[in-house]
Amino acid sequence: MNDLLPSRKTQIPGPKSRALSRQLRRYESRNITFVSGHWPIFWQRASGANVWDVDGNRYIDLTAAFGVASVGHNNARVVAALKAQAGKLVHAMGDVHPNELKLQLARELVGLTFRRWCSRASAKRGSALHRSAATTSPARVIFANSGAEAVEVALKTAVIHTKRPGVIAFEGAYHGLTYGALDTTWRAHFRSPFSEQLGHFTAHVPFGRVPNVANIGDFGAVIVEPIQGRGGIVVPPDDFLPKLRQFCDDHGLVLIVDEIYSGFCRTGRWFACEHWGVTPDVVCVGKAMAGGFPISACIGRAEVMDSWPESQGEAIHTSTFLGNPLGCAAALASIREMKRMKLDKRSQELGKWLATRLAKIGKVRGKGLMLGLEVGNAVPLVEKLLQGGILVLPEGDHNEILGLTPPLVITKRQLEYCVAELNELLSPR
Repeated sequence: MNDLLPSRKTQIPGPKSRALSRQLRRYESRNITFVSGHWPIFWQRASGANVWDVDGNRYIDLTAAFGVASVGHNNARVVAALKAQAGKLVHAMGDVHPNELKLQLARELVGLTFRRWCSRASAKRGSALHRSAATTSPARVIFANSGAEAVEVALKTAVIHTKRPGVIAFEGAYHGLTYGALDTTWRAHFRSPFSEQLGHFTAHVPFGRVPNVANIGDFGAVIVEPIQGRGGIVVPPDDFLPKLRQFCDDHGLVLIVDEIYSGFCRTGRWFACEHWGVTPDVVCVGKAMAGGFPISACIGRAEVMDSWPESQGEAIHTSTFLGNPLGCAAALASIREMKRMKLDKRSQELGKWLATRLAKIGKVRGKGLMLGLEVGNAVPLVEKLLQGGILVLPEGDHNEILGLTPPLVITKRQLEYCVAELNELLSPR
């Protein structure tokens, strides 16, 4: 593992980043990249928990690039897998003539989720179900390219299964910005410009409480983040997810758990729902799954997913890059790295260690290495930390939380440096 601290800097952003920002504004929509005198830097390369910009400055990354780089930036084994696959096959016809890697990854994802969850539950009950786990598949997979697309698949799955279009989501939720996912996302900043084009099939209720909605017969699904990410690293009460599972069972609703941010060892478990022993009907995954390559998946119980009609030659949900060979190769290599480095345990142990140190500075929330520090207004602090060689982002509806979601391979030495910088900036003068 790399263990480098930030380099000495004279100006952030440097002259090359500033020049590139000016050029980008000429060609990219002005809504995309925020540009100011203090922002952004242009990344040039990265390794482990370190990032270098085009001016040669080195940073410690506490964002894992939106939670993606869990196995470390430019992980050598993931890069090797991509190079090897690129030399053989870059693209296949995912829903017509697929590549074998799509099968391998689907099998791996089922094994990591429903096969493992069902086996544990069956073993606890003393059931014979776990004895047949090796010969039957408890779940099915539909691949996608982004987290929002995986959510779209989950929403379609729910309505196909229940024939009820309504969805219950939660205040503070972030499930993506494509139109179906956007309808379930909470923040008005994202929703209001497009409100007239949204389906308005979602009822938002307070996060952490079991829904109390009228006309429950109109609803076919509940979608929930086990720990809200963009909403401010919000951990619900311990009885929330179990009660939500029971609520869905009582009313015949599909429970969709959005693990796009919290999945793949981020919270100290392979998936955050495991903290509460809850098995969803459908789970959405992405971000860290492939170490940086854009690929995602919707995985659901066989009984639910088999509500989709069998293809007669034309799938009713697909995409050009479904099950892309490069993405599958990267995901398989990334998952192998998570297992090899035991990143679930590392995230749990390092997260507890970091939370203890951060608690001396302010109020901390989260689990594993999905942590948030309450700071009031995180935006000025984010800019100051960038000047000190630390990459971090604000979270929460009002940017009141400093999100701390570093690569899971980050070292204690690097985290100590970051804690010292935070302490210096937040200590009373």
